[in-house]
Amino acid sequence: AEPLYKHSLAIREKALGPEHPRVATTLNNLAVLYQAQGQYADAEPLYKLALAIWEKALGPEHPHVATSLENYAALLRKTGRGNEAVKLEARAKAIQVKYTK
Repeated sequence: AEPLYKHSLAIREKALGPEHPRVATTLNNLAVLYQAQGQYADAEPLYKLALAIWEKALGPEHPHVATSLENYAALLRKTGRGNEAVKLEARAKAIQVKYTK
């Protein structure tokens, strides 16, 4: 899966630009893969970048931002940083509440 995600990322960055939301989706998916493989140090910067792209392109309260926050929070919990995770989870929940009314 990793080679396919990396290939997709290269194509999307070239075709759409490095700050396009679809690039963020691919970054997030690659980060999820790395996290599942226990490659936390590789996953974290990808989560951060995906989050930054989605916040800039879609706004800080978009559902994709909430998804990214939840994924990143899960990584933080796995790496023993629960206090940081709590903050991200609270922010994700606040976004989700706006879209579930």
